[in-house]
Amino acid sequence: MKRIITITILVLAISALAGAQAPQAPKEAAAADVASVDAIMKAVYEVISGDAGVPRDWDRFRSLFHKDARLIPSGKNAQTGVFGARAMTPDEYVTRAAPGFAQDGFHERELARHTDIYGNIAQVFSTYHAFRKSTDKDPFLRGINSFQLMNDGKRWWVMTIYWQAETPDVPIPKQYLRSRK
Repeated sequence: MKRIITITILVLAISALAGAQAPQAPKEAAAADVASVDAIMKAVYEVISGDAGVPRDWDRFRSLFHKDARLIPSGKNAQTGVFGARAMTPDEYVTRAAPGFAQDGFHERELARHTDIYGNIAQVFSTYHAFRKSTDKDPFLRGINSFQLMNDGKRWWVMTIYWQAETPDVPIPKQYLRSRK
């Protein structure tokens, strides 16, 4: 009897594994989105921007990121005063950001850029300002995105985006309000 139960459990486990689908590979990036540092930076800002109720192309968003990529917002906790950061995968970012983007709208535009490239890696300090609507004149938010990019010989990948929003006690330094490439 034990043997029949063991065989039955084994058969059910193998059947479940055989029926399970492998995770879907992310959509392949459009060549124009990943051909250069300029192109991938433009694509990231485009894909997260849109008015309230306008769905984002999250497949395009995911296609820009390396499989091990992370997005890392940072800031000061209002209750504790402690500065911290939280790393997320691109999928976790989508889950977290999509509802707010749908409700309020979000247009992030690059204001200035400092780029350093060595071999196949790039560090890009991208000063941004954000608006609720594409027609807004005054930003509701500014900050700096620190992008780490990698070129695998075929295309550029976003490895990390680590950012901090400007606050009254941490204003954006003047040197980051002008581009340096």
